[in-house]
Amino acid sequence: MQPIKIITSKELEMLLEKEQTVSLIDVRENEEVIQGIIPGARHIRMGEIPARKEELDKNIIHFIICRSGARSGRVCEYLQSLGYDVVNVEGGMLDWEGEVKIMFTY
Repeated sequence: MQPIKIITSKELEMLLEKEQTVSLIDVRENEEVIQGIIPGARHIRMGEIPARKEELDKNIIHFIICRSGARSGRVCEYLQSLGYDVVNVEGGMLDWEGEVKIMFTY
């Protein structure tokens, strides 16, 4: 299997400034996402990925983010093994310095 592609939080921030549409999947738990999510990111908890993977288009690149990069790395390994084009956001939300949208309720 190929190594998982990675991008830093800063590189992702720069990419989001340039690109109109980027598939960004946040795999954190509900209580983590309430504290803030990157605008435009789609929330699919890590445990829901196997049941919801068909919602993801295999023809585009998906950037996967979590709190630190560990869970998103495991999600990337899983999805890549199924033929998805994925990139792990190294450092995750801990390193994210860009805009976040606060969710008051879930």
